[in-house]
Amino acid sequence: MQLTPAVAEMEGEAAQALAVPQASQESESRLATGPLPTEALASPPPTPLVAVPPVVDGPSFLRLLVPSAALSARPAEKTILEDAPATVANPEVPLVISAPAEPLVPPPVQRLEVTLDWYPGPEHALLLIAREKGMFKRRGLEVALATPADPSVPAKLLAAGRTDLVVGRQTQLHLLADQGLPLVRVATLVDTPMAGLALRESVLAGSSSEISYETLTFGYIDQDGRDILLARALAHLMDISAALDLVETREVNYGVLTALREGEVGAMLLHKRFLPPRQWADEGIATRLLPVEELGLPPHDGLILMANRDQINGKRDAIRYVVAALEEAAMWIVNHPEKAWSIMAEAEPLLNDPNLRETWKDIMPRLALRPAAVDLGRYRRFDHYLLEAGLLERGTPAERLTVDLDGQAP
Repeated sequence: MQLTPAVAEMEGEAAQALAVPQASQESESRLATGPLPTEALASPPPTPLVAVPPVVDGPSFLRLLVPSAALSARPAEKTILEDAPATVANPEVPLVISAPAEPLVPPPVQRLEVTLDWYPGPEHALLLIAREKGMFKRRGLEVALATPADPSVPAKLLAAGRTDLVVGRQTQLHLLADQGLPLVRVATLVDTPMAGLALRESVLAGSSSEISYETLTFGYIDQDGRDILLARALAHLMDISAALDLVETREVNYGVLTALREGEVGAMLLHKRFLPPRQWADEGIATRLLPVEELGLPPHDGLILMANRDQINGKRDAIRYVVAALEEAAMWIVNHPEKAWSIMAEAEPLLNDPNLRETWKDIMPRLALRPAAVDLGRYRRFDHYLLEAGLLERGTPAERLTVDLDGQAP
């Protein structure tokens, strides 16, 4: 077939274009020799699945997406890339410098005064052990135990607001509350009766039924000892409700031992019946002791802790801590009775006495293991008993005689 001149000219140019030129000496020194793969000439290189954008100098991509007006309205904010920390020149230098911690300030100490009913004795064990073992101090309390100059004074001091707490008796509480004094029981130290009537053996003709009580002089310590304990004991012994009016009485205060020793009295009403008979026996004075719970008096608390009802709200938490410390002391005494006595005798030299040491065996089992717990029925029954006996004018509800401030440990 014969080609036209135009086609022939095109084929000549294609053939000329496909001809491989001779490589010069200079190009051979820069390019590797060898034939090019036919696949490379036949198809273009594959397209990558993810296209990585080139690094572009300038603001971050967030500034390209967020309008400049929004960024200018919040100048304090920075983008993630701008917040990236710079390279630390010296990695040994700490990035955070902390100031020393402020010293701990101890809680304020609450000071309370507890006025005892008598000289410190084994019956005050809960208070003494709580003080000596630091049980008050651990609760932020500083408790001072004061001894009164007169056993009839503590309740009056409490009613006048001149002391925080006083140690007393349930019989005393009923009598003074009926007279209008704002007293209330907040804890129990000894939950059984402790009083007793001591009679000299020299005045006893035989059994107690043969005694001529009208000829005796009866000693007592304070008002509830005479008007409640002695009155009801004589009523039981003489079988006469007004037996107290038939005998002679004498207030002896702290002169209990002297009054009986010197013959001023032939019988003595004792609030704490365990010690004096032992002391009299050492002096050759024989006595017969009659417990009051066997002379017609209902069960009652022998030793309690009282507060001023009108002032209790301002001291409620502090009194709760006192009661919690007393309960801790009771548990410790039960577990360590011998150690408890040694601690008390060392703290109070007056307790370092053989008779008191023997008394501890009688008193320790009577200590209240739950000082905060209260039996409202016991207080209600005792008040009703005194009211029926004509020893109270109007009586006092049990809820106003005693309160449970919640004795759990804080």
